[in-house]
Amino acid sequence: MKINNIKEIITTILLLCISFAAQAGGPLGIDHQLSKSDTGIWSRNNQLFLEYSSAALVVGGSLWLGSDTRSGKTFWKSTDSMIMTGVGSAATKEVFRRERPNHSNDPNAWFKSSTDRSFPSGEVAHITTIITPFIAEYKNDSPLVWGLTALPIYDGIARMKSQGHWQTDVLAGAALGAGIGLYNSSRDTPFSVAVLPNAITIGFNKKF
Repeated sequence: MKINNIKEIITTILLLCISFAAQAGGPLGIDHQLSKSDTGIWSRNNQLFLEYSSAALVVGGSLWLGSDTRSGKTFWKSTDSMIMTGVGSAATKEVFRRERPNHSNDPNAWFKSSTDRSFPSGEVAHITTIITPFIAEYKNDSPLVWGLTALPIYDGIARMKSQGHWQTDVLAGAALGAGIGLYNSSRDTPFSVAVLPNAITIGFNKKF
């Protein structure tokens, strides 16, 4: 390839980058509205299924296994993380009141109506915090557990494609979920196990 052609390619790439930067915004300068696509794998029904089924799985696993086994204790840590992250993300949304991409093409629209709750992504925070205790607990036993990271990655892309969140909403949600998940992973005794009656945390599989 001739040098002139290489220069043209580099120039084109630089111009595209400059154009992208000019159109983007937000706290990191990366937020921009994606073309809406909420069908097929990216459909809203699939996003909600992931949210509700993951919540049911960790709560059900906690109640079934109890807290006396390694896996059971990990489920309880995941349940604690899910609850704490839900409260944390809801409170953060109330503070920042950022408009969603499907309401505005301005990623710098903060502190608007109380109904504007884009930052952070609660759903990405939810699924991230659920998987974090399992990765922290089993990462040295099986590298395959890292495959769980595909879930928040999928959810983050889906939320942006459906114009439910900006890029930094997704990143903030993942950071919040991972932080709370790691905190609970470091605890010897899950909060729920410490405060709930032993009859609940002992595990239904031992009762039947």
